[in-house]
Amino acid sequence: MQGHVKVSGAKNSALVIMAGTLLCSGDCHIRNVPLLADVERMGQVLSALGIRLTRNGDTLDINASEITTSKAPYELVTQLRASFFAIGPILARLGVAQMPLPGGCAIGARPVDLHVRGLQAMGAEVQIEHGICNAYVPGSSGRLKGAKIYLDSPSVGATETLMMAATLADGETIIENAAREPEVVDLANFCNAMGAKIQGAGTSTITIVGVPKLHSTEYNIIPDRIEAGTFLVAGAITRSEITLSSVCADHLFPVIAKLRDIGVRIIEEGSDCLRILPAESLKATDIETLPHPGFPTDMQAPFMALLTLAEGDSLINESVFENRLRHASELNRLGADIRVKGNAAFVRGVPMLSGAPVIGTDLRASAALVLAGLAAEGKTTFQGLHHLDRGYDRFDLKLQQLGARILRVSEASTNVELATSTNNSPASMTT
Repeated sequence: MQGHVKVSGAKNSALVIMAGTLLCSGDCHIRNVPLLADVERMGQVLSALGIRLTRNGDTLDINASEITTSKAPYELVTQLRASFFAIGPILARLGVAQMPLPGGCAIGARPVDLHVRGLQAMGAEVQIEHGICNAYVPGSSGRLKGAKIYLDSPSVGATETLMMAATLADGETIIENAAREPEVVDLANFCNAMGAKIQGAGTSTITIVGVPKLHSTEYNIIPDRIEAGTFLVAGAITRSEITLSSVCADHLFPVIAKLRDIGVRIIEEGSDCLRILPAESLKATDIETLPHPGFPTDMQAPFMALLTLAEGDSLINESVFENRLRHASELNRLGADIRVKGNAAFVRGVPMLSGAPVIGTDLRASAALVLAGLAAEGKTTFQGLHHLDRGYDRFDLKLQQLGARILRVSEASTNVELATSTNNSPASMTT
């Protein structure tokens, strides 16, 4: 493969910023919004709450002047974990919220207890019954109160939910042991653009001084660091030269560092471009996933695919989610040598992979299998493309533009196949 890829807006920023528009009673114009199934589903959740949305290219125009119901639809929230984040803004705006417990990829337990305890610290009464989280603010004002909140773990979702709720609370809220991910900073910048008073986002302590009301704004979402990292791995695994634009290199520091450790050359060109150059050989390395600024768990699966072709033995320790190594068995179908014990994967590099039918088990695992298929000899048939469509903006088309032979052979939502083959020539994808 060879060529240029423009990285889309960050999925995890887009989803929570869409929820954040519930805080504003006016118009919000959100630019650089990726075209994803999850974004569409979040739009359906907002529409069900009475919010008006219009999409024009990569811009979403959202008007939340009227929230017609405090209850989100069960059938949508249970399919999209990020939609649960809306409980904070709804509760802050209306003083009452009913939110079904969330769904999403089956990568491990992601309870909402930190969200609940934080809202309770801010004065909300919260009960979970029959799969529904019911919350309300007692008293005539219906307004949350500022509080000092300590998170047992730096949960991104809890940090974002509580930060949004605190923007309209009465008084000052301090979140200790907060998540430091770039998407948290992006949400804080968006809220501040609406008139919120948030300081410390990107550190472990975030301070929010509540304001009575937020106003309309226009905002650009940051580039997707996981999409960028995935394309960097695509270049490394196929020994290809790829240039990425609309990239924030600072957000990719741990990924770039590990790629350089294994022998890949990456050059920063200008303020928002990266170029990856083919490596003569790949060396084994060890990886442990950690909250930001550690190595991101969302890059663990793509990196495992890459390490299957590295010389030597690699150890991958998944410390964020307890059920996120299921792609190892599918990579073994392609000829990889991976042994899994608990949350650790032992990867012994092999000279080559060979095409085979594989099934994606979640979003990032699916990306890893596509990358492995690009590097494999022969044809790989992939089932589970709907996972990719949740989190990668036209992934197959972008790979096609790089020269990949890839074909989407079925549009059925539950049985989508993706065939890839390289045969040591410029990779191609057909869908």
